[in-house]
Amino acid sequence: MNINFKYIAILFLAFVLQTGMAQNAEKVKTKVAQLQKLKTEITSQEKEALKIEIEEINKRLNTKEISESKAQTLKEEAAKKRALNIENRVSILNNQIALLERNEGNVMELDTLNYSSRIEINFGKKDDTNTRLFGVNVVNNKEKIPEKYDIRTYSDLVIAVGLNNAIVDGQTLDDSPYKIGGSRFFELGWQWRTRLFEKSNFIRFNYGFSFQFNGLKPTGNRYFVNNNDNIVLEEFDVELDKSKLRMDNLVFPFHFEFGPSKLRENEKSIRYSLDKKFRVGLGGYGGFNLGTRQKLKYERNGKNIKDKLKRDYNTSNLIYGVSAYAGFGGTTLYMKYDLNPIFQDALVEQRNISLGLRFDL
Repeated sequence: MNINFKYIAILFLAFVLQTGMAQNAEKVKTKVAQLQKLKTEITSQEKEALKIEIEEINKRLNTKEISESKAQTLKEEAAKKRALNIENRVSILNNQIALLERNEGNVMELDTLNYSSRIEINFGKKDDTNTRLFGVNVVNNKEKIPEKYDIRTYSDLVIAVGLNNAIVDGQTLDDSPYKIGGSRFFELGWQWRTRLFEKSNFIRFNYGFSFQFNGLKPTGNRYFVNNNDNIVLEEFDVELDKSKLRMDNLVFPFHFEFGPSKLRENEKSIRYSLDKKFRVGLGGYGGFNLGTRQKLKYERNGKNIKDKLKRDYNTSNLIYGVSAYAGFGGTTLYMKYDLNPIFQDALVEQRNISLGLRFDL
């Protein structure tokens, strides 16, 4: 099965935007809940203020500073003022809630100093507490929506690149039919990282999806041939400038991640940062093959020819394997090994292996 990667990129972008919209909706929900709570606090605050005012009026009455009729008038005026305060302040909050819900959180606010507002477009950017932000926000220069106090799940863009090869039954990597330095892999994906314990971030569970592109370049002047569903390497009839087989997979990785983190806590938020901290991830992945193609470059009769062969190379449809990484912060040494054979029904089984660097951005 062959898929146009332009459409994969579009789907990937759509997924990220949808995730951003979901997180923005969660922020709106949190803000609305905070405003609803403030409505209750306003009533309590105004009643307490009224109580203090009445006590002051009673003190003046006891010292004969004012008469009983004057005291009663002042008490009624104070009660009326506080009732109107409650009504007006609650009305303001109700209007704010209506604006937030109607505009999905994107409310334009007028700056009282320069009559301008600032639009922030956040696409996967992290703040100084390692919190990933999404969406489009119109932010007043004086006020920002408070962040959620505790965030248990973080998300990262994952990019990995490095060397690729194959373990052939009965052989070592030294005997590999593929070029050690010429065969490479590339991985692009998205992961979520959730701490398993409420008050400890030492163990996290990471999960997500990735597009893997594994390339194999045969040694010598050889290319891949399907010989009755048995994929073999054969000598090409002219000198090859390039011979490469690429397998494109969609997989769903999962890892248990271990390592310390730095706790950043204040009265408004609690965050766990992995910046410059050592971490180890152990897990695996499962998915399926999107397509396999072979690229050949050579010269024939004085003409440079580039062949892109999208034939049936009898590669495994289901992809599954084990993977691990270790390193500091967002950069780690990364290894993955397919437990499924590269080619189905092969006389000698081969399994893909990769080693490189992984970046959690």
